[in-house]
Amino acid sequence: FVLHDVFDVPFDEVAGVVGKSPAATRQLASRARRRVRVGAPAPDSDFAVQRRVVDAFLMAVRSGDLEGLMRVLDPDVVLRTDGGGIGPMARPPVAGALAVAQQARIFGTQFAALAQMVIVNGGPGAVVRAPHQPTIVAGFTIAGGRIVAIDLITDPAKLGGLAL
Repeated sequence: FVLHDVFDVPFDEVAGVVGKSPAATRQLASRARRRVRVGAPAPDSDFAVQRRVVDAFLMAVRSGDLEGLMRVLDPDVVLRTDGGGIGPMARPPVAGALAVAQQARIFGTQFAALAQMVIVNGGPGAVVRAPHQPTIVAGFTIAGGRIVAIDLITDPAKLGGLAL
């Protein structure tokens, strides 16, 4: 599932890696997709609640408040960055509240002060424009009153068509 859906490896090649036929590999990927969908928490539908959580997150990042970050981050939160596979934003995902909070405190303080609230994919988000830095669009997924995912996009190819 990950090799094909995330890294675009053809099923024929994945089959050789896992020692299965291409048809069996497709079936395994299909089952994995279903498990991921079932295991994902349902996002909060109340935009006002979502917005308060993101505001609290940004305030905690601005002040370097680790406890405040831990209050708004789900224990299993995932931070993903999409810089187009190059540059400083080409990083593997960061998982877990403490790891994400530490990343936010290290890298986010300078950018949180510049964050402007926007709507990203129908939910709360932020856009950050800093001098001599790539534009960052942050999308947040909120479930159970906590942030379960943060997606940072800096890939110029993906941001080029947006009216920021």
